[in-house]
Amino acid sequence: MGYMMVEEHSSTLLHLKRSPGLRSWSLLVGIVSVGLAAAYYSSDSVLWKLFYVTGCLFVAMQNMEEWEDAIFDKTRNLIELKTMSLYASVLTLWRRGQEKIVLDLTQLCDVCVQEERVRYLGKGYLLMLRLAAGFSYPLTQSATLGGRSDVEAVAALLKRFLGLEEQQQLRQQEEDYGGEEDSLDNSSDEADEADEADEADEADEL
Repeated sequence: MGYMMVEEHSSTLLHLKRSPGLRSWSLLVGIVSVGLAAAYYSSDSVLWKLFYVTGCLFVAMQNMEEWEDAIFDKTRNLIELKTMSLYASVLTLWRRGQEKIVLDLTQLCDVCVQEERVRYLGKGYLLMLRLAAGFSYPLTQSATLGGRSDVEAVAALLKRFLGLEEQQQLRQQEEDYGGEEDSLDNSSDEADEADEADEADEADEL
């Protein structure tokens, strides 16, 4: 899968992983090459040449995608979303740069593909986790460019693993059953009112 790769898949655990793609590494090499070329052909001092290379390296790392992990654990009923940014890690000397978000797996009610505009690059797609509390959270921090099919494949895998489609069908059946009960109650109430009206008319005639 192009959007996220399956690292581990069992009946109780699903581990998805994403690494910077070819576009990120190509951008890194391209920007660093500009800095090296500027330093090589420049007649400035060594400090300025070092500044050219270092500056281009930091710009390249800032534009790189992040390493991301998504773990769905049925045993603990938890969703763990982890991200690691190379740029933040280098700036903080590896003390920071990693983030972790934990969500309640029992609150997850749906997953869907969302389209997002990527600046300068066109349309991208990412997967949204919809929770019962009423808010949504993206599975990854950055959208994937190109086809929608890769993201839809991950969405289908998640739905099968979590049984979301079966849960949605059960909820729909419960709602339909509740609606039928309400209609039966309303019809019985109307019948009782009609009987009471007939009895009142008969009493008036007597």
